[in-house]
Amino acid sequence: MKNIILAIVALLFLGQTAYAADADCEAKATEKKLAGAAKNSFLKKCEKDAKIAAAKASCDAKAAEKNLKGAAKNSFTKKCVADASK
Repeated sequence: MKNIILAIVALLFLGQTAYAADADCEAKATEKKLAGAAKNSFLKKCEKDAKIAAAKASCDAKAAEKNLKGAAKNSFTKKCVADASK
């Protein structure tokens, strides 16, 4: 039951992260007073980093669901994040 709850929370987090990342990245770009190409580059990197963070959270939840620990967890999470980032 605990694993199912973790998976649901991870999925909800992923759904909300995409919208929050856009707004958060826009706010950071505005705060830094970026414009033009610099702003576009910053937004692209910021959104990519947010996507990777969301994927890591989801993959960590999946690893917990599978009761993975140590090197097995690290290996699983690394592959999972790489697959999600494609």
